[in-house]
Amino acid sequence: MGTFRIEGGHQLQGEITPQGAKNEALQILCAVLLSEEKITINNIPDIVDVNKLIALLEDLGVKIQKKGKGSYTFKADDINLEYLQSTKFKEDGRGLRGSIMLVGPLLARFGKGYIPKPGGDKIGRRRLDTHFEGFIKLGAKFRYNKEEYFYGVEAEKLTGTHMLLDEASVTGTANIVMAAVMAEGITTIYNAACEPYLQQLCKMLNRMGAKISGIGSNLLTIEGVKVLGGTEHTMLPDMIEIGSWIGLAAMTRSELTIKNVSWDDLGQIPAVFRKLGITIERKNDDIFIPKHEKGYQIQNFIDGSILTIADAPWPGFTPDLLSIVLVVATQAKGEVLIHQKMFESRLFFVDKLIDMGAKIILCDPHRATVIGHDFKSTLKATTMTSPDIRAGISLLIAALSAKGTSTIHNIEQIDRGYENIDERLRAIGAHIVRV
Repeated sequence: MGTFRIEGGHQLQGEITPQGAKNEALQILCAVLLSEEKITINNIPDIVDVNKLIALLEDLGVKIQKKGKGSYTFKADDINLEYLQSTKFKEDGRGLRGSIMLVGPLLARFGKGYIPKPGGDKIGRRRLDTHFEGFIKLGAKFRYNKEEYFYGVEAEKLTGTHMLLDEASVTGTANIVMAAVMAEGITTIYNAACEPYLQQLCKMLNRMGAKISGIGSNLLTIEGVKVLGGTEHTMLPDMIEIGSWIGLAAMTRSELTIKNVSWDDLGQIPAVFRKLGITIERKNDDIFIPKHEKGYQIQNFIDGSILTIADAPWPGFTPDLLSIVLVVATQAKGEVLIHQKMFESRLFFVDKLIDMGAKIILCDPHRATVIGHDFKSTLKATTMTSPDIRAGISLLIAALSAKGTSTIHNIEQIDRGYENIDERLRAIGAHIVRV
């Protein structure tokens, strides 16, 4: 189990460039299975979860060549479907949540797809019903081996249909879209997710020859095609990492420039941080955060009531940044209610912040009230363990702002989502060592 040792209380300065988007990468990489032609993908983040998926694709028989940093070519012209029934696949697939999105493209192109029950973050239940109900509506037969926790779908042919998703699941929408692009006839998906990463997937598929309309809305129309070709695709910067660096700058009262953020794809992220009183300046496609020497003050609602920040499907505020917002609020002037609606266990890391001296009331598994210190007292260094990716980066930000030396164990969780994070933080002045 790896460990970070962090000496907090130092101001940072300089430029930091966000990695490619993890959540986009997991979709885009699975989509290479839809064509036997060469597909080039750029700006792939070098992180544990993405590298696991690339290794899974290679074991499936995809020919992979690295062209340069973050740039690969993929050619899925000789897929070994027997690997899907192997013990190795059942073990490797279980360790990666994103492996579920292999099923849609495999079903579309080869008429069958299998997956072990995926693992991933311990942030509460994340149902797979949306994925498999969509496949069944397209004509697939579903089976589940309870003893091995192994799922499967098979179909002689997929047929277009109308479906109303029971939830606007990003991975569920992506999986169903990848199955439907080669189904016979027209598929309409209502209550589809419309996140920028899902839009990126749809645009890539259209360049490969798919016929998807309604991109960016919650109603997608897909006219099935028989064959898809190759393409080149460059992934967006990771919006969760961008939000993390905004929070880091505020908590350490540092002057930072976040490079090449793709402003038009950030949605409500800048607005939510501004509600916390953080100054965010747009300079071309960069974000500039000045030093907040006098701190930052949380806005109230117009009627004077306490601000509530809640997550919601896009274009609502992403749940992946609520933990960052919560940490940032611990040193704000004012109070805020954080309402985590979409996952049931994501706020349980706040006990570690309370140990550091934060004033937080955990109302229930979904809501926490934060009373900010206004930098009148600093957080105190402590020893803690990272429970998942997003809590891990939040605790790291807290440690970088705290007085003294903190230790964070189980940093493999952070490495699953953030590329070479200790090296990149040291480059802007952070005192962090990987043990």
